[in-house]
Amino acid sequence: MKLNKNFPLLLTGQSLANIGDVLYMVSIISAIFALTGSATAASFVPFTITSSMFVSSLLTPLLIGKVNLKWLLAGSQLGKTFLIVVLGLLLIGISESNYYLVFINIAVIAFLDGCANPIRQTLIPHYVEPDELVRANGIAETVTQFIQATMWFVGSLFLVMMNSQQIVWVVGFLFAISSIMLCFLANVEQQTVEQESKLDQIKKGWNTLFHTPVLRKIALMEVLKTIAGTVWIAAILYVFVSEALLVGEKWWGFINGSFFLGLIVGSIYCIKNSSVLERKMGKVIFIGSLFSFLITILFSITSNPTIALLLSFGIGLFGQIKGIPQQTVIQTSIPKIKLSTVYTSLGAVATGVFGVASLVMGILADLLGVRIVFLISGLLLAIVALIVYRNNHLFVQNIVE
Repeated sequence: MKLNKNFPLLLTGQSLANIGDVLYMVSIISAIFALTGSATAASFVPFTITSSMFVSSLLTPLLIGKVNLKWLLAGSQLGKTFLIVVLGLLLIGISESNYYLVFINIAVIAFLDGCANPIRQTLIPHYVEPDELVRANGIAETVTQFIQATMWFVGSLFLVMMNSQQIVWVVGFLFAISSIMLCFLANVEQQTVEQESKLDQIKKGWNTLFHTPVLRKIALMEVLKTIAGTVWIAAILYVFVSEALLVGEKWWGFINGSFFLGLIVGSIYCIKNSSVLERKMGKVIFIGSLFSFLITILFSITSNPTIALLLSFGIGLFGQIKGIPQQTVIQTSIPKIKLSTVYTSLGAVATGVFGVASLVMGILADLLGVRIVFLISGLLLAIVALIVYRNNHLFVQNIVE
């Protein structure tokens, strides 16, 4: 691959941060549950993180153009490192009277994460040649999904060997190394902020989304895909395993693991066949969308846990085969200097819709049954496939500076 040193530096730095993120979430959920004995209090951790990242996605455009993108990414990681140290100190004297301070701390960490995530996606096309962008996105996704697939299991092993506070210190070390690596990234050109109101700065990414035909379609697809994806949250999938498949809770872990394995295999497929994907971007995105819809429908009606396991793998596989070329379309559909504001807007869409849709799907699962919500998910993905089919000419890789 024709990559300069910046891409592996970015990938390694962010991977260390992602490993730390999972470990710190495992430790905090464990600490809150041990202190309160309340599953509701523990489940409030991911809710707090999602809410804070949504607010961050809305406000990040105020910093873009004023702060160099490299330093915005590195600075957010340095801030997370400082807050992790504070969190470790808080855990020394945590009690039922002050554990709300922990939630304030993780809300600020998530706010910084919400700033960092779109910047990472924006920097990739700056550090990679256009003809290697699909492979680079595939590598980044493979590493990210591998971390997600393995670190929750590793985190549980850490809990056996260490207490929550000790894990936080490990996370602090990982965050510190990540911060140092990100500081060595090369600076990139970015859009300078003219005399604009704060509201105009916030609206900049949204305006680009609405005025770029392919991005407008992708934003709609992301809304539908995000709503469809909420059926895979732990609570709903656990009910499906128990009530639809009629098997034990270990199958919940198997199906989850199979889904992540599908994501990883899909990423590897995109890496190995990047030249083909570049030539047939629209067709590949359509095939991925179509099979995601069909397999989800089959998953909603199956009662065989082994078949459900294979279907879960297929959903991850084709979801990734669709997602990586789509990422490349986004990165090449507009000038690079506009990418950061577009990604913050797409991030706001994803986190905002996910929070509301998770609640709605949970209610529908109780009212209509868990099979129905998976059927609804499949129908939403059918609409995504239809959008791609009708707008296939838009889904191409452009070379835009």
